[in-house]
Amino acid sequence: MAPPLIQLKDIKLTFGGTPLLSGVELSVSTAERVCLIGRNGSGKSTLLKIAAGLVEPDSGSRFVQPGATVRYLPQEPDFTGFATTLAYVEDGLAPGDDHYQARYVLEQLGLHGDEDPAHISGGEARRAALARVLAPSPDILLLDEPTNHLDLTTIEWLESELGSRRSALVIISHDRRFLSNLSRSTAWLDRGQIKQIDKGFSAFEAWRDEVLAEEERDQHKLDRKIVNEEHWLRYGVSGRRKRNVKRLGNLYALREQRQDYRGAAGNANLAASEADKSGKLIIEAKGIGRTYGDRSIVEDFSIRVQRGDRIGIVGPNGAGKTTLIEMLTGGKPPDRGSIRFGANIEMATLDQHRESLDPKSTLADALTGGGSDNVMVGGKPRHVVSYMKDFLFAQEQMRTPLEVLSGGERGRLMLARALAKPSNLLVLDEPTNDLDLETLDVLEEMLGDYEGTVILISHDRDFLDRVVTSVIAPEGDGRWIEYAGGYSDMLKQRGADLKREAAKVAADDRKESGKGAKAGASSGASKRKLNFNDKHALETLPKTMAKLQAEIAKQQRFLDDPNLYKKDRKKFDSASAALSTAQKELQEAEDKWLELEVLREEIEQA
Repeated sequence: MAPPLIQLKDIKLTFGGTPLLSGVELSVSTAERVCLIGRNGSGKSTLLKIAAGLVEPDSGSRFVQPGATVRYLPQEPDFTGFATTLAYVEDGLAPGDDHYQARYVLEQLGLHGDEDPAHISGGEARRAALARVLAPSPDILLLDEPTNHLDLTTIEWLESELGSRRSALVIISHDRRFLSNLSRSTAWLDRGQIKQIDKGFSAFEAWRDEVLAEEERDQHKLDRKIVNEEHWLRYGVSGRRKRNVKRLGNLYALREQRQDYRGAAGNANLAASEADKSGKLIIEAKGIGRTYGDRSIVEDFSIRVQRGDRIGIVGPNGAGKTTLIEMLTGGKPPDRGSIRFGANIEMATLDQHRESLDPKSTLADALTGGGSDNVMVGGKPRHVVSYMKDFLFAQEQMRTPLEVLSGGERGRLMLARALAKPSNLLVLDEPTNDLDLETLDVLEEMLGDYEGTVILISHDRDFLDRVVTSVIAPEGDGRWIEYAGGYSDMLKQRGADLKREAAKVAADDRKESGKGAKAGASSGASKRKLNFNDKHALETLPKTMAKLQAEIAKQQRFLDDPNLYKKDRKKFDSASAALSTAQKELQEAEDKWLELEVLREEIEQA
């Protein structure tokens, strides 16, 4: 087995009373791909920070192989002191790293490098942070929720990019599809300790259920043993004092073992407060459209939504998903076309923008609106502590400021607020963000049992496949098409993945969020510009072509020998293969150079 690149031994860390990490062991070798799984609050992010050398544990050791490079992706990157995203990414390069890679990875992720970090969206911040850790091509990548705030096309690009690299990976994510496609081993952080299997995430859930079932059987046996020993204590004590003292000591040890046992955390109790039934028709849209500047976001779209439908909306950031859902639910009128709503519709919404919450307010105030200990659930008062427990909050968190909640806790809070309102139409914008796998399972079950209608935006492929009955996807130029089935069914019907226009994503994000008349104009102009990769290719391709021509001449000289085949068959075969490869590469390089040169001339003449 290869020596570890990074190794954590007997890591212990305690916040408050209960140990967060208790004797944790984790070892990662070259090219190994580990997914780190655990409930929200189990200490996954803290453990990754310890592995990155950013947090010091109470005890234990951290070893990194000398010369190995480690890069850590935080959930919330710090852009303080950086004027542009390019400066932020280049700051993560080590001496000797190729600065070209910083621009290249940024452009692959849909950024130009000149964005001001103070005015970028959550998705742009995540892409810049990814570029910072990917550009150096490190030996070890520690990724904390890498897919958060990314659109589907970027997630699929990232998945492909990580899959092609030799870097060792430790990934924290709640995206099942992403983990299944990338991981080769699974580390389960549960109640302060790690259990590990040499299988990817696809085998994790069945294995976890077996482990918990066996643990439950062991606890049941322990309980029965304690009952039997207590029965002996009451009725079976004999005159043999020495034997009795030893057995009594065993009973105390069993009781202590039972007392120290930390049971698995329960699941959230998610239930939507349902209003009276709506009419059979929920929404009917005919030929609706909307335009920003000279760009058509939605063009001639028609749909009929009926009671009980589960509709998913997908697409790259900036494609117009939020605009479409706002038109369909009456938030914004269309520029053209008509929308008709059914009878008796009661709508509840979940907005992905959690920054709308006051970070200084408490958890109880966020649920009750302040000034009361009761929250209205389904139109009836319920004590806030009781309702909090349904969403896995402890009573002690009642007065906790929202600014100290984790991403998963904020996600559960937003769900709690949305589901308290009586509804027969749920509109959910990125409901899966930051939720752990167990809460995701409960959310899926809740949506399956919900008698009303669901319209949601999501970038979680597995969640879409499990929940929705149809998917609306963009086809370019403002056209949207509804496909029957989940996300995988949509891909099969389309026969292709969703398109991604990397150079336009950042500008379109700003345009759709209302910052963008200027950005919209620049995105149109960007089509007429050579990007950094094109300029670099124009400079380097002539040298590449010269080298290839020299290689062709060299191999041709070998083959000009009429006796080469008889004298050295191996040399003949290798020279023939090398000649063929060089000729093919030269043809491709010449075609690329010619294409770019023509484009450069067109731009200069424009």
